[in-house]
Amino acid sequence: MRTGVAIDLGTSGFRAQKIDLETGDIKKTVITLRNPLPGANVMDHLDFAIHYGLDKAHGLSATAVKNILTELGVNPAEMEKFSICGNPIQLSIFQGIPIEDLAYAGERKKQKYHIEEQNRDARIISMAEIEGFEEATNCKLFVPPAIKHEVGADALALIVKAGMIESNDIAIATDYGTNAEMALKANGIIYTGSAAAGPALEGQEIEYGSIASPHTICDVEFEGENLRCYVLDRDMKTTMGDLVNPKTGEVVEKREITAKGITGTGVIALIEAGMRNKLIVLPKIQTSEGIIHLQNGIKFTNKDLIAAGRAIGAIRAGHITLCAAAGIEMEDLRVAHMSGAAGTYMDAAKAHQVGMIPYNASYVSQIGNTSLIVAREILLSEDRLWELQAIAKEILGTHVMFATSEAFKEAYLLELAYWNEGMAFKMLQKFLKKKKLPMIGEPSLILKIDRKVERDIPELGEEGLEVLEKVGTYLTMVIEDCEGCHKCVKVCPNGALRVEENGTVKIRTDLCDGANCQRCLHACPDDRFKWENLKVAGI
Repeated sequence: MRTGVAIDLGTSGFRAQKIDLETGDIKKTVITLRNPLPGANVMDHLDFAIHYGLDKAHGLSATAVKNILTELGVNPAEMEKFSICGNPIQLSIFQGIPIEDLAYAGERKKQKYHIEEQNRDARIISMAEIEGFEEATNCKLFVPPAIKHEVGADALALIVKAGMIESNDIAIATDYGTNAEMALKANGIIYTGSAAAGPALEGQEIEYGSIASPHTICDVEFEGENLRCYVLDRDMKTTMGDLVNPKTGEVVEKREITAKGITGTGVIALIEAGMRNKLIVLPKIQTSEGIIHLQNGIKFTNKDLIAAGRAIGAIRAGHITLCAAAGIEMEDLRVAHMSGAAGTYMDAAKAHQVGMIPYNASYVSQIGNTSLIVAREILLSEDRLWELQAIAKEILGTHVMFATSEAFKEAYLLELAYWNEGMAFKMLQKFLKKKKLPMIGEPSLILKIDRKVERDIPELGEEGLEVLEKVGTYLTMVIEDCEGCHKCVKVCPNGALRVEENGTVKIRTDLCDGANCQRCLHACPDDRFKWENLKVAGI
């Protein structure tokens, strides 16, 4: 069989498929539950690559991909084609392309540090040119283009697969993930942005959270005063789970399927159902413990509610900001497209009620993992790659950098006050008007939901889905004369670190919180724990 591999290099995890190049058939799918780089968001990944070396970041990304190839049963030396898609940071790190031009928002800053813009057009090169894949001499690497250096192939995939190029409708498309890429089309112009919502929508930074994978709760609904859990089965299909008393955890009705965590979509469903039934009155959970109980001992806490509220607020602030840039009102948005795993498994009606879909929307389409779809398309057709390059050049686009946008700053502060501080919704509306920002009304009663795919990855292949729970990437170093106090191990919140007798430190990078943590670094009494000394190790 002539073999190719298509992969979505996502911030929250990698998703890959083995493809029969003769027939175009998908043979097997492998997903990871975390990105191999330390940290839970793209800013952590940027920080790691810039401060500790692009070579280390690339080494972790490449090692994870090689472990995925092993799980797919693909020998790099025998592979003919390999295609990638994702945001510019992930694609650049994998290819070993400098990322400084992606790290700084201001042009003056770039000039000060003599930072050059990197070419991120579509290209086909030998896979053997990528460090770590020297044996793949017979393989071609296909890389889709960015629209602009900061608006990547994943955003292009979202725009194209949502049909925004052909349509003249005022419409917004959102990839509901860690970075929440979004695109608004109005008056023939496409406005793009990335809200950096954080990993809560991917089920991370939630105590019992998990990326969408088998045996995770993806939806909930009240039955009387009890909560019915809905769980993804082995084939990623939604299955009825236990009926639980949310205040005590008592199982009212037991079902066969077990759950090991809750997805971001499950979190959204839980918040919507909780608010509708007064179990949640912002900013707190209204139980004696401040906890909502789900099946198999899974809990949702006030801390989780805060993290989720920040993510929801970031997305709505992003929508407001793009509308402001386009000079339209939120009420003008009648068409919305949802992509990504969260955008697929999320109950669109519930997402609409909590404000993740513009309230005036009357039509919503759920279109799946557009990044992986495009990776497969360019794997099977070189013509498709150059067609996407032409589209990227032709798009009349305006990128709104939320990090420097005054509109986003104002909108997001109001969202934080609403979700985390208990500010009334009418007060939120009042302040939006005062700040002359696009207004938010009440949710429309008429909403047509067009769920185009049942799963974010519609086809898994005849060999099915494999979840790589351990990415298999490690950072390691030897601390000379280590006293063995293990303080660095004890402070690690995720159990990502271990120290062996000879002072060898080993960090499981997919569990490491990266720049937002570094407790290990500060815990060493002799200041010998230095991240710059870490090296990429094998499994």
